Amino acid sequence: MADAAKSVEPSLLQRQVVHIVEDDEQFRLSLLDLFQSLDIEAEAFEDAASFFERASKAGSGCVLLDVRLPGVDGIEFQAKLSSNGFDLPVIFMTAHGDVATSVTAMKAGAVDFLQKPLRTTDLLNAIEAAFSLDRDQQQERYHRIEIQSRADTLTQRETQIFGLVVSGLMNKQIAFELGISEIMVKLHRGSVMRKMHAKSLADLVRQYELIS
Repeated sequence: MADAAKSVEPSLLQRQVVHIVEDDEQFRLSLLDLFQSLDIEAEAFEDAASFFERASKAGSGCVLLDVRLPGVDGIEFQAKLSSNGFDLPVIFMTAHGDVATSVTAMKAGAVDFLQKPLRTTDLLNAIEAAFSLDRDQQQERYHRIEIQSRADTLTQRETQIFGLVVSGLMNKQIAFELGISEIMVKLHRGSVMRKMHAKSLADLVRQYELIS
């Protein structure tokens, strides 16, 4: 995808943390000990309320989430993540083999649904998959910010033409729409391509879709 596939330097990516949300204190502490022994950064919360109160919305990594929590259960918690400004992959864990719940969780985008007692290998594989997904999401966020910063340099007229070009209008149609000459459309269109670092019309369209 040329420019749309541009990657971010690893050093610019945020540190990844396992956000444990588990009401069983003993189990919560045992998970913290495990991750510490494996040099994996983690922090723990006893319920959904404490997570939403203390966790940073700018944080990265994943959420390791018990399905059965006091107050807001795990499935409700998963639904509230994005609406509360969090963009973190979720791994569910449960002591109860609830097939319907696991199906609901996976359909909602959960990375995995682990049965307690957790097998360390399964847990680490799920964490690795969640971190990989999180890195991809970080890359996309950074790319979107970069494209938006380019779009912010466009003049009002260039912004108008940007939108009309990606909507599929020809230069002659854009000129008629805006009441300007076709030559001026071509000049502004070239400026948009340069400022947006677009290598082709398809590239320009992809960039527009990321920020619209």
